[in-house]
Parts: sequence; C-alpha cells; structure tokens
Amino acid sequence: MSTPSYLMGLIGEGVRPSLTPPMHEREATAQQLRFVYRPIDLTELNLPATAVGDLLQAGIALGFNAFNITHPCKQLVLKYLDHVDPAAQRLGACNTVLIDDGKLIGYNTDRSGFASALALELPDADLTDVVLLGAGGAGAAVADALVGAGTKRLSIIDPQPERAQILADQVQHAQPVGSALEIQVGSPADATRWIPQATGLVNASPVGMFSHPGLPVDVDLLDAGMWVADIVYRPAVTELIAHASALGCAVMPGKAMAVGQAADTFQLVTGMVPDRQRMYAHLNELVASEDHRLRENA
Repeated sequence: MSTPSYLMGLIGEGVRPSLTPPMHEREATAQQLRFVYRPIDLTELNLPATAVGDLLQAGIALGFNAFNITHPCKQLVLKYLDHVDPAAQRLGACNTVLIDDGKLIGYNTDRSGFASALALELPDADLTDVVLLGAGGAGAAVADALVGAGTKRLSIIDPQPERAQILADQVQHAQPVGSALEIQVGSPADATRWIPQATGLVNASPVGMFSHPGLPVDVDLLDAGMWVADIVYRPAVTELIAHASALGCAVMPGKAMAVGQAADTFQLVTGMVPDRQRMYAHLNELVASEDHRLRENA
C-alpha cells in the first residue's frame, strides 16, 4: 500500500518567512508521511486579499489537500467556502480550509491553539480584565478563547472601532442568558485608559510581524503585575514581548499558539494525531536555526 501524500499551502501577506510549513513537514516526516507545504505570499505575488477565492479554486484544480489562511484573509475567505464548521461560523473567521471531493470546507484552529497555549504557558493568568488588540480573524478566535477561559471584562481595541463592535456583538450573542461578561470596544486612543488597569494584554494584530514591524501599543502603559501575550511568532520574540519581559511581566510568546494551531490543523488534514511536544521542539529548532543564520548575515 502506498504512503499517503499531502499538498498544502499558506495564503496571506508576508508569509514567506513563516515556519508553519517546515513545522508541518517535520511532523509528517516523523510520522512517515509525505507532506509538501508551501507559502503563497500575496505580497510577493502582488495580489489583493480578495484573490484568496481564486487561489483556493486553483488549489482544487492543482490537487491541493488543504490551505492555512492568515492575515488579511481569515474573514474574507468565508464567502468562498462550500461548508463552514460551526466554530468558524460562530467566530466569523477561518484559518484552515480542507479540500474534499472538490469542496472547500472551513475550520478555525486559532481558537483552540490560543486556548491550549494560555492554559499551558500562563496557567495562573488573572483573567479579570483583559485588553485585546485587534478585532480581525485572529482577534475573533482569541476573544472567544479568552471568554471561554473565564475573562470577566474584555476590552477590544481596533483601528476600525466598528469592526471591534461587530466582534463584541458576536461574542456577547454567544453567551448564555444572564452572563456577567462585560465587553467594551474602542480605538487605539482608548489604550491609555484601559491598559494601565488591565490584568492582561493580548496582541492579536499583525503589528510586530516581520512584514509589519513595530509595537502595537506604547509600552509605557504596561505594568509589571500584568501578563502579556502575543500571537505573532516571527520574530520569536517580538518587541512587545521583549519590553514586557524586561519589565517583569509574565509573557506568552506567539510560538505557543503557533504550535497549538499547527497541531490541530495537522490532525484535520492528515487524520493523524500529532506529537505536540515534538512539534514544539521542531519549532524551537527552526527558530534557533533561523536566528543563527540572521546573525551570521548581519
């Protein structure tokens, strides 16, 4: 009997440096599977985010098994799918698309990836008052995970406050009658009021990525008593995580979520249960190798 083979792609802006493809390929090799995973960078191809629909159709024609979807396509992609898993439908965002008999089926593994990372990396995190930066597809998954973990007040900040309001309404709608959850929404200008009193901060915006360098907020607003999480994992230590760590905050770098998300996606695509500790080790090796190469070329 021949060994199954898989062809997968990652669609998004600035995804060329992503370590998600080699992380999947290494786990597949460990499980004696043939797995090819390639980045499809909208920036390099000079394509708009709306091209995701055409790329998925091309993927069907070319024999792809699945795609990961990232910024800025996680919400846009929904209208191009034939079927959407209830969790992805509830979140209004999809980061994994399986191709089954020519049909496009969408899932969201960002939520489960963040939830498991938070529980493992910051098991004692005070979830009383959490500020969330970014109301896009990743922000929707993180918001849902935070509320599921017990957050009491969630403050959503986005450059487009109307998008933050849509997310707030979506999260509130999913709560049981009588829920004590408090949600407020605002623009980056509200950070100066909300972050100093928060118990935790999560960056679910693309700011901090190699393709979107910088800080998502003024780090002078941080306090050593709060915890800080970032979903950006390339670079392995973002400016936000570096500043927060130096201040004394408990931190969760993005690679913890990256492993959780990748493991769930790998299982959806292959049907095989991945070894999460092995995937984490693979990611650490890949990060160390890339950092060494960058230092040599500096």
